[in-house]
Amino acid sequence: MERINDIIIVGGGPAGLTAGLYAARARLKTLLLEGEVLGGQAATTELVENYPGFPDGISGPELMERIERQARFFGLEISAPSMATSIKIKGEAKEIAVEGTKYPAKAVIIATGARPKKLNVPGERELQGRGVSYCATCDGALFKGKKLLVIGGGDAAMEEVLFLTKFARSILVVHRRDELRAAKILQERVFDNKKVGFVWDSQILRILGESRVEGAIVRNKKSGEEREIKTDGIFVYIGTEPNTTFLGNLLKLDREGYIVTDENMMTSIPGIFAAGDVRCNPLKQISVAVGEGATAAISAQKYIEGHLK
Repeated sequence: MERINDIIIVGGGPAGLTAGLYAARARLKTLLLEGEVLGGQAATTELVENYPGFPDGISGPELMERIERQARFFGLEISAPSMATSIKIKGEAKEIAVEGTKYPAKAVIIATGARPKKLNVPGERELQGRGVSYCATCDGALFKGKKLLVIGGGDAAMEEVLFLTKFARSILVVHRRDELRAAKILQERVFDNKKVGFVWDSQILRILGESRVEGAIVRNKKSGEEREIKTDGIFVYIGTEPNTTFLGNLLKLDREGYIVTDENMMTSIPGIFAAGDVRCNPLKQISVAVGEGATAAISAQKYIEGHLK
């Protein structure tokens, strides 16, 4: 009979792959389960400029492919797509269920990341994939010469705005505040781009269109005025929410559903660790996820060896 896994990692983004790299390099029997595509949200980012060691930047897909290749070199076993549906405690072991198959392990690292938040307005769900998008890298080329709305004011929103200027005729950024939250360098680039305009202090009330996006009703939060803006597409970047629903009530979560851990990345259950965007932390960045993945792997090794309780 095949021996139990030392570590199972749930999630194959920067945190999960780095955890797998460290665990495999420590000669621990490690299996990584990824429910969708390896690389996570980082793999949909056109250009990563703030990851150390790449002064000219590097594409998200290439960075993730390099980390994956490095982890596999040290012996990490990867199963994808393999969507974990639950985690149960079986004595000292943990058991992860994937489509009827059960995988036991001595320790688990949860690195399932986060997904884009939805506007939750009429027309959004009906027109998703028909003009409503959450990924400029995935869909930007479909809007060559078109008018677009981008919703949001943070780093992700401005990075995607800059990418979309390669294709779109014009872009209006709709933001609920009167200033952006993005890094200053991104703000400078966006403000300097003549294709980009802004609709301040405003929010989307509903998205218009039958078979395709045709426009949106926008309300000014200060004046209460509503108006219709014609557009060919709407890209939404208003934050993320954690992929933790499969956990049920197993672990302690914060009010937004992110996993609470200690400094060793240990969750409320000994032997279960969390790292990356799924964890309660103030900064969702690739470099942070990589550091947390390494910490989680080392902590899991200490736990298995009996040095971490």
